[in-house]
Amino acid sequence: MAWVYLFVAGLFEVLWAVGLKYTEGFTRLWPTIGTVAAMTVSLGLLGLALRSLPLGTAYAIWTGIGTVGTVIIGVLVFQESSDALRLACIGLIVAGIVGLKLVSA
Repeated sequence: MAWVYLFVAGLFEVLWAVGLKYTEGFTRLWPTIGTVAAMTVSLGLLGLALRSLPLGTAYAIWTGIGTVGTVIIGVLVFQESSDALRLACIGLIVAGIVGLKLVSA
C-alpha cells in the first residue's frame, strides 16, 4: 500500500506545483486554497508511505513523479519547450524512478 500512497502523493505534488502558477503569488483565493489543499494531501500521503519505505527512495520517487508530471503539464497546457534534449533529460528522471522502484522492496 505504501507504493500506492507514494504514487498518489506524487500526483498531488503535480497538482500543487501547477496550482502555484494559478495562485499568482498567492493573491488569488480559490487557486491558493486548492494549492494548499493539494500540498497537504501530497505531504500527508508521503508521510504514510514513509512508514515503510526508505526515506531517500520515497523522497526521490515523490519528487521525480512531481517533476515529470509538472513538465508534461507544462508542455501540454503552457506550451513549454518539448525539444529532444529536454525530453531526454526527463527520460533520465523516469529511468531513475523505475530503477529505484526495482531495487526497493
